[in-house]
Amino acid sequence: MADDKTKPGGQDRSRINVNEDYELRDWSQKFGVSADELKAAVRAVGTHAPTVEQHLKARKK
Repeated sequence: MADDKTKPGGQDRSRINVNEDYELRDWSQKFGVSADELKAAVRAVGTHAPTVEQHLKARKK
């Protein structure tokens, strides 16, 4: 989710900023996890959304 909602696109669309409430909410909803689970995943693998998604999917197995 882009940090600046007025400028769609850009490199940060694939990054997760857990310090922004709306990003935490949106990404948590997208991945079907709680905010705490998302924060833990970001701590474990970094902010790159596809990597976080893979990590979360692997944990659900």
